[in-house]
This record gives sequence, C-alpha cells and structure tokens, in this order.
Amino acid sequence: MMYPSSHRFSGRLRRGLPLALLATLVTACSDEGGGQQERPPSPVTTTEVSAETAEHRVDYPGRIRGATEVAVRARVSGILEERRYDEGTAVEAGKTLFLIEPETYEDNVKAAKAELADAEAQNLRAEREWERVEGLFERNAVSERERDQARADHRAAQARLEAAESSLSGAERQLRYTRVEAPVSGLTSIEAITEGNLVNVGDVLTHVIQHDPVHVYFSLPEDDATVQRIARKAQRADADPTERSADLIFRDGSAYSQSGKVDFADRRIDPATGSVQMRAVFPNADGLLIPGQFVRVRLTLETYEDVILIDPTAVGQGPEGPQVFTVKDGQAKAHSVKMGPVIDGKQVILEGLSDGSELVINGQVAVGDGAPVNVTNGGDQEG
Repeated sequence: MMYPSSHRFSGRLRRGLPLALLATLVTACSDEGGGQQERPPSPVTTTEVSAETAEHRVDYPGRIRGATEVAVRARVSGILEERRYDEGTAVEAGKTLFLIEPETYEDNVKAAKAELADAEAQNLRAEREWERVEGLFERNAVSERERDQARADHRAAQARLEAAESSLSGAERQLRYTRVEAPVSGLTSIEAITEGNLVNVGDVLTHVIQHDPVHVYFSLPEDDATVQRIARKAQRADADPTERSADLIFRDGSAYSQSGKVDFADRRIDPATGSVQMRAVFPNADGLLIPGQFVRVRLTLETYEDVILIDPTAVGQGPEGPQVFTVKDGQAKAHSVKMGPVIDGKQVILEGLSDGSELVINGQVAVGDGAPVNVTNGGDQEG
C-alpha cells in the first residue's frame, strides 16, 4: 500500500532528474569551453636572420655585332681580276683584298702626265713672255694692250697647268682604287662578286668586321624600374653609362671570362617594341665572340646593402599588406614589411625586419600577433 507522501516524493524525483541532467551538461560544456581558451602554444619553426649585401641580376637576350662593320665597295668600274684574301680570315687595315683590271687606269695616268708636261711647257713659255713684255712696257717699248695680252696668256697657262695637275691626281687616285684595300682591321666575310665579273662603282665586294672589341645589343622592357633610372640618367649632360658593368652568358649557360661595360643607353623608349635599346662592349682579343652570335647579357640592376633575404613562403598577407612573424619571449609578433625583388629564390626584405630576428618560417598561418608559440626546431628561445 502506497502512502500519499510517497507518491508526492516519487513525482518530485521524476521531475528533478531532467533538470539535474541539464545542469550536468551545461557544466560539461562550460568546462570544455574553458579548455579551448587555455589550449597549448602553437608549434612553429624559426630561423635567425641576418643582414647582408645582395645583387639583383637579370639576363637579357642580345646579339653580338662587330664594333665596326664596313661594306667594302668598288670605287672604280672594271673586270674583277683577283681576290687576294682568304674568306673568313682576319686582315689588317690597308691589305689589298681585290684587284680590278688596272690597264685602262694606267693609260689614263700616262695621258694625264703627258697633258701635265705640255701644260708645264706652255706655262713656262707664257711666263717668260710676260716677263719680257712687262720689261718692255716699263721702257715704253710696247703698248698697254700688248702687256695686258701677255699677262692674260700667262694666267691662262697657269690655270691649264693647275687643271693638268688635278687631272693627273685624279687619274692616279683612280688607279689606286683598282687595288681594293681593307678600310679597317677585322674579319672578312665571303666575297659578294667572284673573279671575272664586271663590277661597277658602289658594288659591295665583301664586308670587314672589327671583332676586337665587339658590341652586344640588347633591350630592356619599359616596365622595368631600372629602365626609368637609366633613361633619366642618359638625359643628363654629365651621364656616364660606362658605370654599369655587364657579363656575357652563352647558350650552354657558361659565362664569358671577361666582363664588359654598358656604353650606350637610348634616350627614348621604342614605341614599336616598348623597350629601351642598350649596348655593351666586350673585349675579344682571342676571337671567341663571333659577330651574329646569340648570347644573354647579365646586368646587375641594383646592389642592396644590409637587407634581409628570406624564403618567400615566410611572407603572408596582413591587414596592411605583406607581413612576417617573429618570435620573442614565447610570443609571435607580426611585422609589416617592404619587399624588394626575389634574388636566387630568396625574397629581399627592405624594411620591417631587423638583423638577428627569430623569423617564423613554418606554422605562421596558425598564429596571430601576440599568440603564444612553441619553437620546435630545437633552437634556443628567449623567455
């Protein structure tokens, strides 16, 4: 038999059980939330950075040309009798390369010499006549008209003599031109006209290319910041483009043993290509550099003093732009940085990171500014 009081107690017990369970769950959730706020420091990997000097070098495609490239042309007409050089060999300035038939020009020289001899004789005769008539005129032995005629004849004879001398000089010059000589020292190219053919004045017979030194022409894109500096500098009257050195890289990746100098920078940007024409000069005493050869010009665009070089993956994006994290006293600290170029796979940091800082290089995506961290790379940590 159940008493009324027992019924009331069991009812209260059944109604209280859900409330007790709810209170237990709330307490458990509160304990779990407190555990999240007190989670352990995030593991990170760090490295100590140091300031150093870095050179920003860029390669540009270029083409070798001789410092002087001269088209050897015929200066007289005639049959090309002989080639007196080996194609592709080096020649000295003044060496005879071709011989054009000289007989006609030798005859012209002989005729000019005869004409000169006749003019000299007539001039001598007119000069003596003038001296004789002038003396007679002073003694009133001849008329003024006779004196004037003798003087005119003398002047005409002098003019003819000068013309004869000029004709002989021209004929001798034409005869010299039958021997086509190298205008400069350098490498010869293939002959353009073979022996036995008729050549006319102005015909190209071959080319001579001065190969020591050589010029290498290359272009810099207009959006390169260095181009802007070079262009502005070139516009100054005191500009000295030779201050910038250059290196030469062959197709196989090997480097030329001697450095060159940039000796020309165009003062304008080519609107057709959007680039600035540049030229570097390289010594080539051993003839290793061949005109027409494709190479790469390695230019040192900028030298950075006391900068930090880091792995690019260590840089993240913060509210104010690029940022990195360092560790001090067991806490991560965010630093906004100013970046330079990437050099040999390393990011140049110009500002925002100091020498000796402990840079976070792994695990930085899971930390925030001021968050506790645990350095796991075994290095010493402050605090």
